[in-house]
Amino acid sequence: MPSGLTPPAAPLVPEGRLLTRETLMPPRALEPAGVTLVDKPAGPSSFRVIADLRRRTGARTGHAGTLDPFATGLLLVLSGWTTKLQPCFVGLDKRYVTDVDLSATTSTGDPEGEIAERHQPPSVGALEERLVDLLGEVELPIPAASAVKIGGERAYRLARRGVQVDMPVRRSQVDALDVITYTDGVARLDLRVSSGTYVRAIAAALGGHCRTLRRLEVGPFSVDEADFGRLLEPGEAFDRLPADAQARAPKDALRRMGRA
Repeated sequence: MPSGLTPPAAPLVPEGRLLTRETLMPPRALEPAGVTLVDKPAGPSSFRVIADLRRRTGARTGHAGTLDPFATGLLLVLSGWTTKLQPCFVGLDKRYVTDVDLSATTSTGDPEGEIAERHQPPSVGALEERLVDLLGEVELPIPAASAVKIGGERAYRLARRGVQVDMPVRRSQVDALDVITYTDGVARLDLRVSSGTYVRAIAAALGGHCRTLRRLEVGPFSVDEADFGRLLEPGEAFDRLPADAQARAPKDALRRMGRA
C-alpha cells in the first residue's frame, strides 16, 4: 500500500468553484487507507480541505472533528477503510491556543461576527478568578453560530436569519486553561479540553470573543506532525490511541489490521 500522497501544489479549492454533491459525496474506494494529519489554514472550511484530499486519493474520506473557517490547526482525516475506525478517533481530548479579546463580545464568538457589546476588560486578578471558575466539569451554552440542530435546522442558519433561540448547554471537561500573555485586553490562552468543547463558548463566558483559534493536538497527535502528503498506516495510527479509544474499534476494522 502506498505510504504517501503527493502534496498539494494548488489552493485547496480553486476560487469560484462551488462545492457540489459530486465534490462532497465520498467515493466508495477503500484504498488507499490511513490517517492524514492536516494543518488547516484560516479561511477554507474543514469540509473544503477534506474534499480536496478526497479528490487526490479517490478514496472514501471522513474526519475526527472539524474546525471553524477562521480557525487553524490540526485536522485528522481518515481515508479508505480507515473510516471504519472513526469511533476511535472521535472523542479524543484536544489542545488549543486562542487569543481572546476581553474588551468585546460578538454575535458569533469569533472575529467574523458583529460586535454585540463593548466593555472594559478585566484586571489580571479578575481574569484569573474567571479562569478558575471554568476549570473542571463545566456546562456552557452552545454558540448560536454552530452546526447543532435546533428543531431540525442548523443553528447557524437560524442565526443568519436573525431567529432568536435558546441554545442548549453542553457539558465539557476543561483540564487546563493557562494564560500565556495578557496585553491590552487580549489574553492568549492554552487550553486542554474534552472533545466537543466550544472554545468560543469559553471565550464568551470570560466576557470576550476569540480573535484567533489554533488546534495544537488531538489526543496523541500534534499539529507539528502535520503533512498533507503523508498517509499514516491505519495500524500505526491506531496503536497510538489510548486503550479506551481502541476499545471502540469495530471487529471488521480490527480484522483488517490483524488485531482480531
